[in-house]
Amino acid sequence: MSGAWGQALAPLLLLAAGAVLLMLQIAIARNGCLARRIALGTFAAAGGAALLVLAGGVPEATVTPLLTADAAALLMAALFAAGGAVTAALSGAYLQRHSEQPDEYYLLLILAVLGAAVLAYAVHVASLLLGLELLGVSAYALIAYPAERRPPVEAAIKYLVLSGAATATLLFGCALLYAASGTLTFAGLVATPADTVTTIGVTLILAGFAFKIAAVPFHLWIADVYEGAPAPVSGFLAGVSKAATLFVLLRLFLEAGLFAEAAVVRATALLAVLSMLAGNWLALLQDNIKRLLAYSSIAHAGYILIVFSAGAALPERALAVEAALFYLVAYVPTTLAAFALLTQLSAARDGGDLIAIDDLAGLFWRQPLLATLFFVALLSLAGIPLTAGFFAKFYLFAAAAPGEHWLLLAALVAGSALGIYYYLRLVFVMTRVAPEPAAVPSSGTVLTGLSIGLIGVIVALGVVPGALMGYLAGLLG
Repeated sequence: MSGAWGQALAPLLLLAAGAVLLMLQIAIARNGCLARRIALGTFAAAGGAALLVLAGGVPEATVTPLLTADAAALLMAALFAAGGAVTAALSGAYLQRHSEQPDEYYLLLILAVLGAAVLAYAVHVASLLLGLELLGVSAYALIAYPAERRPPVEAAIKYLVLSGAATATLLFGCALLYAASGTLTFAGLVATPADTVTTIGVTLILAGFAFKIAAVPFHLWIADVYEGAPAPVSGFLAGVSKAATLFVLLRLFLEAGLFAEAAVVRATALLAVLSMLAGNWLALLQDNIKRLLAYSSIAHAGYILIVFSAGAALPERALAVEAALFYLVAYVPTTLAAFALLTQLSAARDGGDLIAIDDLAGLFWRQPLLATLFFVALLSLAGIPLTAGFFAKFYLFAAAAPGEHWLLLAALVAGSALGIYYYLRLVFVMTRVAPEPAAVPSSGTVLTGLSIGLIGVIVALGVVPGALMGYLAGLLG
């Protein structure tokens, strides 16, 4: 392996090495605290390596036909490693209460992040499927943790069956495109003029991806899975897993020239409108916070899908890609911050993770730091100014407006208006005084530092977004 390849693949190699090290530790001596430290060290090393390569200005490297290590892939790898580190840090207290053997949990988490990072590098159907399955299979087991409780196992079975069907659909679509084009690289996958086989293949691939990101009408699994999964795993699925899938879909559109396919662009626009409106409407009807955030994540997938229509015109494509990348960078910490509160609440409960909105009553007066973290995350999800979410949505609006995508923009505004109502409803409940407040464990040093860090990231991206915007210009495609 050349030095350039070694640098390019450093995040992937470090994640793989961390997984091997953790397997050896589990085989020699079980220790949940040590396993968590190894996982955190692995994520820190992988994320740090990605940032160092970015800072060094190493040019884009093609590592076999399967992977490409450009600046966008390295940035996403660092983002996913950071998401894995946050999830591991949040999982400590939760697993101490709900699982006797947490070691394998951290191993699965490392493998899931490795799968997400592979998706960030993928430029070939083989690496795409490798990343999807590494992420998906790890997610099945993470959702079922701990196995002695029924809701997580039920959620894992549902996700296993439906996700397997979606992956098979995507794979069959890739097989049809291979039959038509004779190649499995993204760049040549749709190189032939559109015919029936190509059209069916692209349709099946889009349907498979739509399930993975829970776009309407492929969303029916998401609320049950998020509700049944452990709270930190739900946050990982909503943040890192969804961001990785959306990123590789964006790269596929760019590399395969799908922005030039009018029917595909119209299909993504339809998915976007349905997801924005239905996701926010369904979230509006929920009393369970995890189900509310699950339906909210459908709406956010719809928001990002706007860029697949905005990028159809070549003059606006660069801005649309920048908007998508900014949204992903803003969305991951915001989502993890929202689920951080649910993780902390779940760690104090014997009855599982079924947390109703009324359970938040009085949280501002009992745990001001946790309440502030959730408050900032909700404001960002709603798109309120001075948060990352505001500029993420503004960026989408700026990308779609020149192309006069008025229906998409109307759905964005209408969906955001609905979102403001149910997000601020949660804020209102937190300020109420509860007659019999639910138990909330005190914030430890790790959670305190994590909360301050997440709040700082969300606010910084909302107050001074220019640095990130300038960096993202021309980063992909």
